[in-house]
Amino acid sequence: MKRKLLGVLLSTTMVAGMIAGCGGNSSAPATSEPAAEESTAAEEPAAEEPAEEPAAEETAEEPAAEEAAEETTEEVAADEGKVLNIYAWNEEFKSRLTDHYKGYEEVDATHGKIGDVDVVWNITPSDDNAYQNNLDETLLKQADAAADDKIDIFLVEADYALKYVDTDFTMPMADLGITDADLADQYTYTQSIVTDSNGKLKGSSWQACSAGLIYNREAAKEVLGTDDPDEVQAAVADWDKYVETAKKAEEAGYTMCSVNDTYRTYSNNVSGKWVQDGKLVIDDNLMNWVNDSKELVDAKAENTYDLWGDDWAKGKTPDGKIFCYFGPAWFFNFCLDADADGTIANQGGWGYCVGPQSYFWGGTWICAATGTDNAGLVKDIILTMTTDKDVLKEIAQKDADCVNSKTVLAELASDDSGNLDLLGGQNPYAQLAEGAEKVDLSNLSAYDQGCNEEFQNAAKNYFEGNATLDEALDMFKKAVVEKYPEVTAD
Repeated sequence: MKRKLLGVLLSTTMVAGMIAGCGGNSSAPATSEPAAEESTAAEEPAAEEPAEEPAAEETAEEPAAEEAAEETTEEVAADEGKVLNIYAWNEEFKSRLTDHYKGYEEVDATHGKIGDVDVVWNITPSDDNAYQNNLDETLLKQADAAADDKIDIFLVEADYALKYVDTDFTMPMADLGITDADLADQYTYTQSIVTDSNGKLKGSSWQACSAGLIYNREAAKEVLGTDDPDEVQAAVADWDKYVETAKKAEEAGYTMCSVNDTYRTYSNNVSGKWVQDGKLVIDDNLMNWVNDSKELVDAKAENTYDLWGDDWAKGKTPDGKIFCYFGPAWFFNFCLDADADGTIANQGGWGYCVGPQSYFWGGTWICAATGTDNAGLVKDIILTMTTDKDVLKEIAQKDADCVNSKTVLAELASDDSGNLDLLGGQNPYAQLAEGAEKVDLSNLSAYDQGCNEEFQNAAKNYFEGNATLDEALDMFKKAVVEKYPEVTAD
C-alpha cells in the first residue's frame, strides 16, 4: 500500500479548480467504487513523470514509513502534541474554526491557540496546483518529521479527495474514535466522497453543497414579469425552457450567464464515467452542454467568460446586466460580495431556485493525517465542526452556508431562521436540503478534474469560433491522452 500511495502522490499532477464537484440523483449508496477506481487509475494517470521513477525511493522509505505509522498509533493516544499543523488552500476553514470553535484564540493571520496547543495555519492557494504539490511534498516527509512539524489536519475538495483517502496518509474516522452514530445526521454523499476502497471513512465535512440557479430579481421582473422563485423556476425548469428564457433575457438587454456557469449542472448529470474500460467517453449530456451553449453564445445570450475573472464578476452589480449565476450556498457568502456597497447581494437583490437540473458543487472535507500527535484534539475539532448541531446552525446563519445536517436544514427551512438578506429574505433551505438528498456519486472518478477542465478549454475554442466542433473535440482527446497516457481515445 505504501508503495502505491507514494506513487500516487509523486506522479499525480492535477490542475486545481477553485472548487470541486459532481452530482445528480440521490439513490446512489455510499459505496467505495470511486475510490476503488482511483486505486487502479492513480498509479498511472495524471502523470507528467512516469509512476515508475519514484520506485527506488518508495522501496527505501517503505519499511520506515510503515513502522512510523504503527508507532504513531501508540503515541496518538497520549495526545502530547504542542503544535497543531493545519494545511488548507484558503481561509474558509480558518474562519469557521475562529468563529465557531469554542476555545480557539487567534494570535495572528497564521497562528492561533487552543489551550496550550499552538495552531499553525499553512495556507497555499490552489493556483497552478500549488496546494496539492505542497501537501504532497510534506506528507511524503510525515513519517520522519519532528513532532511539531507533522501535519495534523489537512483539507481536501471533492475533485481530488480520492487521491488522498485511498492512501495511508489519511486516518480512518474510526481510528479517531468517531463512530457511525456520531455522523448519522450527515448526507450520504458527503461520506461517499471520502470513503476509501476498503470502506473506511477518511474525512468529514460541515457542508452539504447542493446547488441551483441564483437569479437577479430585477432582471427576472424585466424578463419574466415576476421575481417569485416558483415562477422563475417554471421558466428554467428544463434546458429547453432555460434556452427560451436566456433568449428573452438577451432581448431585454441581459446576458443569461457564462457558459462555464452551467457546465457543472450538465456534467453532474452524466450517465457514465469519463473513462470506461480504459477508453475516453464523452457523455451525451456533455454534448448537450456544447450544443446548447453554442446556440446561446451565437445568439449573444451567454458569454464565454472564465469563472472568477473580472469580466465574469461584473454580474455582481446591476450594471453587469447578468440574469443569473449557478452555485451552491457557499457561493452566497464567498462570491456575491454581499458586504460591498452597490452589489446586488448588498441590496438583497438575488433569488434562488433549483434550475434545470439538480446538482452539487464543491465542499471542503477535514482529514486527519496519519502520524498526528494531536488525535484527541483533531477528533474534537471534527466532531464539533461537522456534527455539533448548535455549531452547524451558527455556521448556516452567520455564513449563509448549507450545512451537513439533515436536522439543522429542516429547522432552518421551517421558520424565518433560514431567511437570507442577500436573497431578499427568501429561505432557500428546503430546496438545498432536497438537492442534497439527490446527489449521485456513481460516476465520480479520479479523471474528473483533468477531463472537465480540458473539455471546457477545448469547447471555448469552438464557442469563440477558433475551431470547428470536430477540431475542438480532437484537441480535447489529445490533451486527455497526454495527461493520462493509459487512456485511449477513438
